[in-house]
Amino acid sequence: MPTVWAGIDAGKRTHHCVVIDHEGAVLWSAKIGNDETALLDMIAFVIELASDGEVCWATDLTDGGAALLIALLAAHGQQLLYIPGRIVHHAAATYRGDGKTDAKDARIIADQARMRTDLQPVRIANQVAVDLRLLTSHRLDVVHDRVRAINRLRAVMLEYFPALERAFDYKKNKAALVLLSHYATPESLRRIGATRLAAWLKARGCRNSSGVAKSAIDAALEQTTTLPAQAVGSALVTKLAATIAAIDEDLARIDAQITEHVAAHDGAQLLLTMPGFGPVLAATFIAQIGGSLEAFENVDRLACVAGLAPVPRDSGRINGNLHRPRSLARFPGHLR
Repeated sequence: MPTVWAGIDAGKRTHHCVVIDHEGAVLWSAKIGNDETALLDMIAFVIELASDGEVCWATDLTDGGAALLIALLAAHGQQLLYIPGRIVHHAAATYRGDGKTDAKDARIIADQARMRTDLQPVRIANQVAVDLRLLTSHRLDVVHDRVRAINRLRAVMLEYFPALERAFDYKKNKAALVLLSHYATPESLRRIGATRLAAWLKARGCRNSSGVAKSAIDAALEQTTTLPAQAVGSALVTKLAATIAAIDEDLARIDAQITEHVAAHDGAQLLLTMPGFGPVLAATFIAQIGGSLEAFENVDRLACVAGLAPVPRDSGRINGNLHRPRSLARFPGHLR
């Protein structure tokens, strides 16, 4: 049984720690810098405050700014529980005062850790899972950058060459992006012609070069008016096309890294045999479970965390069929 409970509202540069006793009285409250020396001093002080008793730590983050804190607590053999920010937010309504401060959130985190018995301990993910979490997160950011760049490209094209803007799906058609890197105006396309343009695209490894060339020339023939935005707009489109091409190359490198790291995981081959699972989805799954299923006592718990478990919709009725708890014995050892 813990002697004191330490709640930590984690942040990027600083954390706020509040320590309470078994009656919920605050024993200590302070803001701590997110650096090793300060965190080690805090851990030593709180352990001393417990008077040889057990300390139960709790935080609202499991990565990012809390990474150093989690590693130091694990190295000192301290118990750390995870309280999602959603729980802290809803619990705050039951405490006095409407103001939101780091000290109040840390106090709520400590109090919830003291009262609740359903909180999950923070587990240190294995190295492969940590690497995959970083890579998949970075990949998602790069994908978002690509979508934004394509949206900007299409918005600019609408200003001076709407016929070409609607001629291609620039998210999927790489040949269209190659085309825009040199021929982004109606005049330039009419001047080169369909035959020469098809040969130019084919020389650069574009698929369906003849079809792309024909669609581009047809778009150029539809518009003979030069719009005021053409001079600056075409230059921006050429630049954006080059940016998107660079992003595609970066995505290819990231996917290669993800595939390599997934192959290093013991359960990768099993995951990849499942319908719909490729390297990226397998990497996301491995990253989210921390590299193993040890944190889930049964498959229903895993389904609940994944949002697949049925939930009550009103009093007295439950939608869906409840599954009886099953052990994880049927999962291979390397996933357990």
